[in-house]
Amino acid sequence: MASSGEEGRVLVDLRSAAESAGDEDAHATPLHEIESLCMRCGENGTTRILLTMIPHFREVVLMAFECPHCGERNNEVQFAGQLQPKGCCYLLEVPQGKNEILNRQVVKSDSATIKIPELDFEIPPEAQRGSLSTVEGIIMRAVDELLALQDERKKVDPQKAEAIDQFLTKLKSFGLGQVAFTFVLDDPSGNSFIENPNAPSLDPLLSLRFYERTREQQAALGFLVEPPTEERGEPAHHASTVEANSDVLQKEPHGSVGAVAGRRAIAQGNPDEVAAALCRYSAPEEVDTLPSTCGACGTECVTRFFATKIPYFREVIVMATTCDMCGYRNSELKPGGEIPAKGKKITLHVQNTRDLTRDVIKSDSAGVKVHELELELASGTLGGIVTTVEGLIVKICDALERIHGFQLGDSTLEWKKKKWEDFKDRLSKLLSLQEPWTLIMDDGLAASFVAPATDSLEDDSQLTIEEYQRSWEQNEELGLNDMDTSSADAAYNTTNT
Repeated sequence: MASSGEEGRVLVDLRSAAESAGDEDAHATPLHEIESLCMRCGENGTTRILLTMIPHFREVVLMAFECPHCGERNNEVQFAGQLQPKGCCYLLEVPQGKNEILNRQVVKSDSATIKIPELDFEIPPEAQRGSLSTVEGIIMRAVDELLALQDERKKVDPQKAEAIDQFLTKLKSFGLGQVAFTFVLDDPSGNSFIENPNAPSLDPLLSLRFYERTREQQAALGFLVEPPTEERGEPAHHASTVEANSDVLQKEPHGSVGAVAGRRAIAQGNPDEVAAALCRYSAPEEVDTLPSTCGACGTECVTRFFATKIPYFREVIVMATTCDMCGYRNSELKPGGEIPAKGKKITLHVQNTRDLTRDVIKSDSAGVKVHELELELASGTLGGIVTTVEGLIVKICDALERIHGFQLGDSTLEWKKKKWEDFKDRLSKLLSLQEPWTLIMDDGLAASFVAPATDSLEDDSQLTIEEYQRSWEQNEELGLNDMDTSSADAAYNTTNT
């Protein structure tokens, strides 16, 4: 680690950083000292451990070991931050001759994989540990590591060494910007980033996608992945046995708990408990459950979902997941029914405090724009959420600070800092309604909604809803161009006749 000033630069090793943490006035985080074995002389030494936070990057553990008997010293940094609920995949298009794209900062965690499809080249997680570098730096580091053993390869296998030399020539041309290529950063932990200099606006060269981790990825990250219920050599349980022991092996679903509570209150003749049970567990028979996997710890859990009709909108499915192992909670809103033939663009002119409290449903496929903030959010970000107008803007800004956080660090250029400070100032003015502003939600699946201020949509002059025909590119992104329902349509027609 290094700290730099305007006049000169001072390099500080991890041991010095850990020792300086003993000053309680300078650091609030306590420094822990434990006795540990020295691997050189076999005597006991001292390991100092400090948990600290690198601004806008991650939490790390600094460890400095020192043996007073033989003088052995060792420093180490380990990742200590939490994993994100979903994995992330960045795709950066690097045009030919654009060296400024190669200078973009890249945060690579220990679990991230880097790919260059044009070369069929992949850097696995174990090849390069967690680092903060640039696109060019990561490529050149891979070149240096492949060159390290070239002399030995030429002696043992000259043909293989020659093929690697040819490959390294191509890889160097990519790192120098002589060839256009695609830089892919895939991280199941969700803790990797690629700089977007246009933030909070969209970058036409950079795309971001979030995804659910597979069981294999959960296991690779060290999560507790439960094995299948039927082991080898173990006979399968009979259906009647499972049903007989269902009350012991399985927990009662949410709906049945409400029904039992309501019947108990009715039997005891307590009107207050009856009213409370009915209000808390309305329509319990309509709450269904399905097996799921926790997005935080990987253990098996239960997802509860409930279908309901929102006035002036459509039928939706409310889904809620709770993990009893780690306490993780997540709620989502999915559109129900058929896919609409047209997309929908919702425009809301925010002018008063009442507009900030309007209910908002943002689906996975919706993009958000605020021209006054120069803010544009691509579809897929934040997922499907139910909130208010004010809550939507605040959540978007929090997500932008997390994703583009290293643009706010100590080493950031002044003009970049000023850009974000101006963005926050304009945001505070909009939320305090010092001036009117416009919220635009563009949803190709017409699955988003903003609550009207009146009972009739026609009487709400501040809310405009436009339907439009989706383009071929939008249908391709949504997977509708390859969707073939002719077999299903024929089956339904045969059944009806």
